[in-house]
Amino acid sequence: MASLSFYAGCSLQHMSLDYRDSIMEVTGALGLRLEEIEDWTCCGASAAHNLDERMATILPARNLARARAGQDIAVACPMCFQRLSLTKRLIEEERVESPWPVRKDLEIVDLARFLASEPWIGRIAERVVSVLDGLRAVCYYGCQPVRPPRITGACDYPNPLHLDRIVEAVGAHALDWSFKTTCCGAGASIPRKDIGLKLISRLLAWARASGAQAVVVCCPLCQSNLDLHQREILRQEGLDPETAALPILYYTELIGIAFGLPAVRNGLRSHLVDPLPLVDRIAG
Repeated sequence: MASLSFYAGCSLQHMSLDYRDSIMEVTGALGLRLEEIEDWTCCGASAAHNLDERMATILPARNLARARAGQDIAVACPMCFQRLSLTKRLIEEERVESPWPVRKDLEIVDLARFLASEPWIGRIAERVVSVLDGLRAVCYYGCQPVRPPRITGACDYPNPLHLDRIVEAVGAHALDWSFKTTCCGAGASIPRKDIGLKLISRLLAWARASGAQAVVVCCPLCQSNLDLHQREILRQEGLDPETAALPILYYTELIGIAFGLPAVRNGLRSHLVDPLPLVDRIAG
C-alpha cells in the first residue's frame, strides 16, 4: 500500500469535516494510506503572511519538519498547499532559516492533482460501481490551487484539468467553461459582503448557463462560500432556491458516491444546498 504524510490543516477539522471524511474514505478504498502528521499546527494561511513575515515561515516549517521519514506530504487545502510549498522553496533558496531541519528531498503534493495522475486516476475508474453518466458538472478550481505558478508549480494554470479528469473518470461529464479559476470572493465576503455576493452570483449564473447540475471543488473556502450564500443570492435574484440551487461537491465526495461508500453519502447531509436529490436521481 502506498503511503503519504498528510497535512490536514484547520478547515478540515471543523467547517469542512465532510471533506476530510470523504478524503479518508476514498484514499482508503484506493489503497493509499494517508498518515496524519503528528501534532501538526496551523500553517498560517489565513493571516500570518500579512501580519508577521517570520511567523508565516515558522508555522509551515514546523509541519514540514514533522513529515514522516521517507514520505512526501499530501495537502488537500489549496491555501495550505501554497504556504507549505512556498516555505519549502524559501528554505531551499536559503532566504529564510528554519528552526527545524526540513528534508531536501521532501515533496509537497496537491492531493487532487495527485489523484488525477497515473496510476491513481486509472484506479479510480476501475473502482467505480455507480457510473455517474447522467451528471453534468463544472469544475471550479478557484484562485489558490494553480496560481501563482512559481509557487504551485502548475504549468496549466490558465486552464487546469485535473478535477475535470476525475469527473470524467467516474463517468460524469465535465462541462467546459471559462470561469474555473475566477475568484469566488471568499476573502471579501466578510469585510465587503456586497462584493463577495456579486462575485458568487456571477460564478453561479455562469455555471447554470453552462448547463451544470453541480459544481465540483477542491478548496474548503470556495465550497463553504458558494454553498453558504447561494440561497440568499437566488432569492435576491427572484429565483427559486429549490430548483435553481446547485450542489457544491468536493471531488472526493463525487468519487465516494461513484464508489458507493455509505459514509461519504452520509456526509452530504452537512451541505446547505442538499446534494442528495441529485445524487439519488443520478446514482440511484
